[in-house]
Formats: sequence, structure tokens, C-alpha cells
Amino acid sequence: MKSFIEKESLSQFYVIGISYEKADVKTRGDYAFFEEWEKEFVEKAKSHNLSHFFILSTCNRTEIYFFAEDYKQMMELYCEQVNGDLEVFEKITFIKQGKDALNHLFRVSSGLESQILGDFEILGQIKKAFRRFKKLGCANAYLERFINTAVKISKQIKNETSLSDGATSVSYAAVQYILNNVENLPNKNIVLFGVGKIGRNTCENLVKHSGNNRITLINRTLQRAKKVSDKLDLKLRAYEDLPEVLKETDILIVATGAKKPTITADMLPNREMLIIDMSIPANVDPAVKDLENITLIDVDLLSQTINETMKAREFEVPKVETIIRLSLWEFEDWIEGRQFVPAIEAFKDRMIFLAQFEKKQLRKKDISICPKGDKLTIRLAQKMTNQFASYLMENPEKATQTIDFINEIFHLDLKEN
Repeated sequence: MKSFIEKESLSQFYVIGISYEKADVKTRGDYAFFEEWEKEFVEKAKSHNLSHFFILSTCNRTEIYFFAEDYKQMMELYCEQVNGDLEVFEKITFIKQGKDALNHLFRVSSGLESQILGDFEILGQIKKAFRRFKKLGCANAYLERFINTAVKISKQIKNETSLSDGATSVSYAAVQYILNNVENLPNKNIVLFGVGKIGRNTCENLVKHSGNNRITLINRTLQRAKKVSDKLDLKLRAYEDLPEVLKETDILIVATGAKKPTITADMLPNREMLIIDMSIPANVDPAVKDLENITLIDVDLLSQTINETMKAREFEVPKVETIIRLSLWEFEDWIEGRQFVPAIEAFKDRMIFLAQFEKKQLRKKDISICPKGDKLTIRLAQKMTNQFASYLMENPEKATQTIDFINEIFHLDLKEN
């Protein structure tokens, strides 16, 4: 007889990823995914029966988490969206499936796969990306559970390990580089170009640790920059003033997050200047490196300033991996229990139906029923359902046979998933 156990959806879960480990800043930029593309891409994907997914795109990685029969179609659609070469993409990406894909998600959200070990900013980026795609109708019960578990794991790691001690993110690494390499810092003129999240974090860390109040903010949207300048009591200049401001700039931090360079060689004066480009793709034209008196630092070079912190954090990795491994075991129990849900719910519905049917028969015979009878019926149905569910969970090897047998007796309204 046909089994009604739910299909093992975890086996259809994939992640396709490109990260700093196999691709440099320029290559990652070529395959970066922008938020403004999300609606268009979702519509394309759904037209190809790819409905449950989300895309994470940060300065260090771009990853597509999705459910499908096969990963190839998603890979082709993605390359079409970003106008990338499929053959190149296949060479620089990794592909994981099922439990390996889920384990990877938990490692990424825990900071184990970050370019800066223990960088917990990635969890917030994952949550935001998932929420955006969820609004576009791309979430299912599994993805919801994946993200909730990732958040739970992250909290446990923060509480039980020292992986985040001396917390270092890309923005903090930029500040550390400035503190360690710039002399007479309090007297330097600093310009922050771009006040997105990374830019704001960098600015706050810089104000906190440098003792420098000669920081000027510039952003295409003046109102957005004004909120930051008011909060931190910093100077604010209009975007149109950038060429004039650069004439007196000693340190330029670029965090504009644009698709093309926002700083080019012809914009820079002939003076010593440290430029830190925190954008992916790079927003400072590579030709700037060839200019005299200019030192250009990108996100890859920033990671070299935090090696000592990393050594201390590496001791915590085994603890973190144990937490993830235990969470995966718990998740497997959830998966195992979830496959029985259709049969359990159908059994409960059938018990309630039979009870209500008997009540109608009694009324036809003018037999009075206690007012509390409805509550008693529901409680009895729930207790019987709990016993049925417990048996399935405790005897998974007999689940198929048991469900088919109960179905023969009670004629459950089972719908195949």
C-alpha cells in the first residue's frame, strides 16, 4: 500500500557559493547580487519552479540557498541575472547539498566561515536577506526553521564560547589598520564617503577609538548622512563638494556600495593620502594604486591586520563545531518528526469527526449530552493523537506500516506532499 510519509525535503536543499577563499575582490564583485534585482530574479526563478530560496551577498561572499531537484538551473539563472560567465562561475563556486548545505549555513551564521573568524555581523545579514525574500513569497517551513536555528546557535556560541572576544569585523579591521599605521592621527583630516551600515559602523568605531573629531561625512543622499553627523557630532558636506573636500583629505574611507567605481584617479589631488575601499565590487578604481603618495587598502588586505586576534579565536573553534553538530542532530529529529505530520493531523481530524458523528446520532435518539462534552471530545482526540505520534517517533522503522494500517481502519484523509 502507498506510504503517506512526507518526502525528505532536506535532500533537495542546496547552497551555491562564491567566497574570498576561491575568488578575489574583483571576481566577487563581478558576481555580486544587488538588492534591486531581487523582485525580478524571484519572478524568473518561480517561472522555472524554483520557489523557496534566498540570496546572501556581502563583501566576502555571495551564496544562494535554495530547494530544487537539481542545482544547475539555479546556477544558470543566476549567471544570466548578473551577466556572468557560467563556465567561470562553475570553477569558482562550491556546491553543497542536504545536510552538508545546512551545516554550511550554520557555520557561516556562526562566523566560522568569515574572512575574519568570529565575525557575527554575517548573522544579521543572513536574517535581513531571508526576510526580504520571504516578503517576496520565497520562504517555506524548512527555511524558516533553518534561520531560527542559526539564530539560536549564534546566541549559544556568544554565551558559551569566546569566539567573539575582541570582536573584529571588516569595519573594525579598517579602524585597526588606521590606528596601527597612521601617525599623529588626531590631526588628520578624515573623510567617510558612504554612510551605509558598514560606513556607519566604521565611523562609530573610529570616533570611539581614534580621538579624532576632524571627520567629514559625504553621501549622495544628504539627509541620510545628516542623521549620522547629528548623532556623532561630525562635519557634513554635500556630495557635490567631494572634489573640493579631497584636496585637504589625509584619510579617505570609501563605503559607497555602488556597481562602478565612485573614486577615480582624476578625482584625487597630488598629496599623501590613505584610501580604504570597503566596497564590493571595488568602488575605488584600481588605477589609483599607480598614483604617487596614494596608499590603497581593500577588504582583502584589511584582514591581515587582525592575525593575533584570530589565533586566540581559533582555540574556540572546536567548541563552536560541537554546538553546531549537536544542533544538527536536533534538527534531524525535527525532520524525522515532520515527515509524520500529515498522518498525525489526519488522524486527529478523523478522531474529532467520529466523535462529532456519534454526538449527532445520540441527539437523534433524544439522548442528552453534557455541555462540557465538546471540550472532553477535543481532549480525548488530542490524547489519542499524542499516543499515535509518540509511537511513530519511537518506532520510525515501523512508521510506514503503522500509518498504512491506521489508514485502512479509519480511512484517514491523507494528502500526499
